[in-house]
Amino acid sequence: MADKRLALLTKELAKSNGILPLKPAWVARDFLPPGKRLGLPEDAYKAGKRGWISERWLASVTLADNAVGPPDEGLSYLNLEGKEKMTLKEAVDLAPGTIMGKTYAKTHKGLGRLAKIYDFNSRIPYHIHQMEKDAKLVGRNSKDEAYYFLENVPMGPHPETFFGVHPHIVKEKKFDILLPHLVEWKDDLILRHSRAYLNAAGEGFFLGSGLLHAPGTALTLELQEDSDVFAMLQALNAGKIISKDLLFKDVRKSDREKKGERVILDQLDWPGNGDPFFYENHHLSPILCSEQTGGKEYWIYYNTKKFSGKKMIVRPGKSMKTKEKGVYSILVWQGSGTFDGHKIKAGDFDRDELLVTYDKAVEELEVKNTGKKDLLLFKFFGPGINPDCPMIKPYKT
Repeated sequence: MADKRLALLTKELAKSNGILPLKPAWVARDFLPPGKRLGLPEDAYKAGKRGWISERWLASVTLADNAVGPPDEGLSYLNLEGKEKMTLKEAVDLAPGTIMGKTYAKTHKGLGRLAKIYDFNSRIPYHIHQMEKDAKLVGRNSKDEAYYFLENVPMGPHPETFFGVHPHIVKEKKFDILLPHLVEWKDDLILRHSRAYLNAAGEGFFLGSGLLHAPGTALTLELQEDSDVFAMLQALNAGKIISKDLLFKDVRKSDREKKGERVILDQLDWPGNGDPFFYENHHLSPILCSEQTGGKEYWIYYNTKKFSGKKMIVRPGKSMKTKEKGVYSILVWQGSGTFDGHKIKAGDFDRDELLVTYDKAVEELEVKNTGKKDLLLFKFFGPGINPDCPMIKPYKT
């Protein structure tokens, strides 16, 4: 069976010349209403007991950790002709050297990153993603992440994100100030201990694990570590009390029984949460990395070696050359054209997402804009592929 599956993949790689078209991976969430900005028909957002379709995962080899849902939720599928089906995860497992490069595959188990668009009509509850030391206790990865707020779409009713806690809480070691909100689990007043920052289209933030955040309603393109680990700390959200089980979702039962709600406080990166220069040390503005006669390319995800990403803009009727250091995926957000000969078009779910395997990624490829407006696409890279990506110069007191 494995030989037949590998033969199928090999045939597809030859047919697509090393660039694999992908299908969208839709993910439902049940704790927030959807923003309905993912391009689906109105009635397609309803997902029954699963909630609503609120996220699209991109070139994903990660399973969504939902209580209710199909066994393959979150996994991307290759866009194959006919009745054959294959997930991108299966493809990577079958031919890691071909897809990721032989050298890279020796030291990396998989793509090691998750890109997604999340689309909510209310602010996401105040939460953390456990740091490596805590995530590994439940057999999971940590989840550093970065955001890019997409342009030319409605920002939603609450386009601001709460980050961290007021600096005096950490300076004066008032760590227990959050505890009553976790124990009582009745309202959203825990947010009064945090600060909110505007979601500005075309900009974003980098956020390490262990840092508190309540993301706003801007349509957000997120790049993160390969994980779906979290702890929700806000009880009341979007007019209803969410399940307290989400506070302890990724906590060992023995630790919960021993420490109760305090176990979550022990999982916070307190110095990072109380950083008086939080904005300066986490805000991401696009950084120009390539300029050609046909357009420009910018770093939009940086400040870490765990993942990185770029935005490419090709002007109407023009083209750009692109050459990278390793495997990556793309999402076409605006316009139409070709990517190394593959037809691409924003909003066409058969033509807006590709995985560029290693041998093609390190070649010089041509991206053409065949439309009448700018062609805008995003590139997503995994750990260690771009060790030279920019780093934020730390602000210190």
